[in-house]
Amino acid sequence: MIIGVPKETKEQEQRVALLPSAVNQLTRQGHSVLVEKNAGAGSGYPDETYAKAGAEIVDQAKAVFSRADMIVKVKEPLEAEFPLLRRGQILFTYLHLAASKPLTEALLKSGVTGVAYETIQVGNRLPLLEPMSEIAGRMSVVMGAYFLAKHNGGSGVLLGGVPGVLPGRVVVLGGGTSGVNAARMATGLGADVKILDVDLDRMRFLDMTMKNAHTFYSSEANLHDLMPGCDLLIGAVLLPGAKAPKLITRAMLRKMKPGSVLVDISIDQGGCAETSRPTTHFNPVYVEEGVTHYCVANMPAAYARTATQALTNVTYGYVELLADFGLEGACKKQPALVGGINTRDGRLTCRAVADAHGLKYEPPL
Repeated sequence: MIIGVPKETKEQEQRVALLPSAVNQLTRQGHSVLVEKNAGAGSGYPDETYAKAGAEIVDQAKAVFSRADMIVKVKEPLEAEFPLLRRGQILFTYLHLAASKPLTEALLKSGVTGVAYETIQVGNRLPLLEPMSEIAGRMSVVMGAYFLAKHNGGSGVLLGGVPGVLPGRVVVLGGGTSGVNAARMATGLGADVKILDVDLDRMRFLDMTMKNAHTFYSSEANLHDLMPGCDLLIGAVLLPGAKAPKLITRAMLRKMKPGSVLVDISIDQGGCAETSRPTTHFNPVYVEEGVTHYCVANMPAAYARTATQALTNVTYGYVELLADFGLEGACKKQPALVGGINTRDGRLTCRAVADAHGLKYEPPL
């Protein structure tokens, strides 16, 4: 199979889909790998490392897309890439289709087989989403603490406090991978941390494993009660493949202190606050209702080398399966791949995305 790795085009996206070591393994197994020039530069992997690994370095994305049987990316294709996709080609990347009807329609029009990292589910886990959720969760506290500083427009609260001064209060909405990592970082700093979730078994687990954090049932009433004292609110809500529910209302935000911070990790899936809209690393925040909103849609790109390594660790096995056996053969070897198929031959094959946009769902196989 010919596998293409284009340079990411999303603003400030420095990650790359495959490490040179992964390219080496694929080429040793007889596959061809095309890597667009400078695709790995932002993660610290120059073209020479890919060439030594056996890749062919290609000058333009157009050539990568036109020649490759499978495109392996990090982020969803942007509008300029839509015409490059074609029927019979596999696109393996984060898609987040529930957050964008235009992207969904573009993939359907192209006929490409869109396999999304974030909807591959093994048991109750989303193994290809987990490492990026871990990074985003940990980052959320770092960024939140930074924007709480007075010179950054914040309230001037130090999350860990000091002797004789109470610590800052952090509320984490969602006890999944992102939420747990956010809570661990926040408790590590010495903050007063509260985690909200609706899964009672999950809350029992968190209560046993995170002695310095308190769990609350996620309800509108509990959120309203927690808002007035909250310094940093972290939205870590996830419904696999679906659009994030708007659990944080404008009225709730009005209860927060001026200079408080909201970090909406769920922004890739549309955001979990009514006031959330995507931002970039160059212009990461804006203020609504007196609350600083950090809504960067590709948070892990800030730490591109770590993120690239963590991503390839979990995606490579699936890339190898698809390269060795094709889509249907790979699905027989690893049935979880079926859940990743979002579009195929002009059909929408992910029920959560179909429900989000009011479009017709069809089975993937």
